[in-house]
Amino acid sequence: MTAPEPDLRHHGDAEVRADGLGLVDLAVNVRTGTPPTWLREHLAATLGDLAAYPDQSAARSAVAARHARPVEEVLLTSGAAEAFVLLARVLMPRHIVVVHPQFTEPEAALRDAGHHVHRVLLSPGDGFRLGAVPEEADLVVLGNPTNPTSVLHPAEAVAALARPGRTLVVDEAFMDTVPGERESLASTRDLPGRVVVLRSLTKTWGLAGLRIGYVLGPAPLIAGLGAAQPLWPVSTPALAAAEACSGPAALAEAELAAAELALWREHLMKGLAAFPSVRLYGEPAASFVLVRLPDAAAVRRRLREHGFAVRRGDTFPGLGEEWLRIAVRDEATTDRFLNTLEAVLDSA
Repeated sequence: MTAPEPDLRHHGDAEVRADGLGLVDLAVNVRTGTPPTWLREHLAATLGDLAAYPDQSAARSAVAARHARPVEEVLLTSGAAEAFVLLARVLMPRHIVVVHPQFTEPEAALRDAGHHVHRVLLSPGDGFRLGAVPEEADLVVLGNPTNPTSVLHPAEAVAALARPGRTLVVDEAFMDTVPGERESLASTRDLPGRVVVLRSLTKTWGLAGLRIGYVLGPAPLIAGLGAAQPLWPVSTPALAAAEACSGPAALAEAELAAAELALWREHLMKGLAAFPSVRLYGEPAASFVLVRLPDAAAVRRRLREHGFAVRRGDTFPGLGEEWLRIAVRDEATTDRFLNTLEAVLDSA
């Protein structure tokens, strides 16, 4: 018998919303305590401008300056998810490869657009290290750092996938959770073929409900993607967020948050290492960790009964029911989770 096809449309918010009132959210990777007060006030100040149609010019220029690119190489989108849909509708590839395990929305969008998708599955035994991709692939999609593995691939390894005649799409939605954004290709413009980088403001700034992200890539492709968008695709508050979060003060705040997150992640990993049945693979680098443990589905249900929501792993191609993704939180929250996990594992 073949394994059931993963549910590509399942996302972490379902873990919290499904009869999850009052659960401690370790399933969604949005930073807690966000948006910060200054950003809330900045967004609120835009409400008086809602009678006018959105003007992208200032936000687009700010994002371009942030990544040292011409404005023509920036496309603002209604979240990174819209970018996946645009790419699926505009590109006409012959051989598509999606590197898994990774965020499932790119593959779902490609399939919805009628494309056949080939999967390259990275191995946990190899730490989910980036491997070979078929040479005939003319569209390659991968995440860096990758959701759900939290692995940060070296920029050289990702860049080595670029080829003349190939479009390489790198989902960097979690790159701002990495101190120094090391290994990013967001400002790289001299690779062969077409290299497209996707970014999101959802994770660090807590703007999932606002829907704001952007695409960086060659100007002709950006123009083609923009032509496929509806008129005024990004709202005035979302544009204000893109501009504000691209400025020096916001970038400095994000860097401090990433450094703090790294300490919290180490605390979580140290606690998880105390459980003989819990395994981590690779070196987590983002705002979540992926673990493997026996009977993880039952553990996840028991954790819910004790007030904690974690992300199931079986909806990601290349994983299965023995995997769970856990969001990094402050040390006090992590300690409460670890104590609960210990009780759940002991009872099993």
